[in-house]
Amino acid sequence: MPSAQIEVRREYSAADEAGLIEAVHAALVTAFKIPPQDKDVRLLVHEPHRFACSPRLTQPEYFTLVTIDCFAGRSVDAKRTLYTEIVTNLKAYNIPPDHVTILVRDHPTTNWGIRAGQAASDLNLGFNINV
Repeated sequence: MPSAQIEVRREYSAADEAGLIEAVHAALVTAFKIPPQDKDVRLLVHEPHRFACSPRLTQPEYFTLVTIDCFAGRSVDAKRTLYTEIVTNLKAYNIPPDHVTILVRDHPTTNWGIRAGQAASDLNLGFNINV
């Protein structure tokens, strides 16, 4: 049950905003093999002066930061697949691949309170986190 946040420096149409969210979610489904209905993705749109990025970027308005908090256990290969899938999926929104930064933060299942306040470590999650 990853929780993802997408941060951007420009306005998108409502349809494109939904598309950005779906692009990241689809990458999580593919790479981490989560159930498709397990969706927790937020989009934050910042004024450019409130969201600094590298001056080396050719189109700084397209800088995109994707942060994913997830259960620990995913392999480096699964994370590599995730990175590739996110960058590939975001190309549809004219976001240059080198303008995407992805941060994955792994947390032990004991640190997640889900399903009415239970520790994730005490539950059958219904999917394997060791992919």
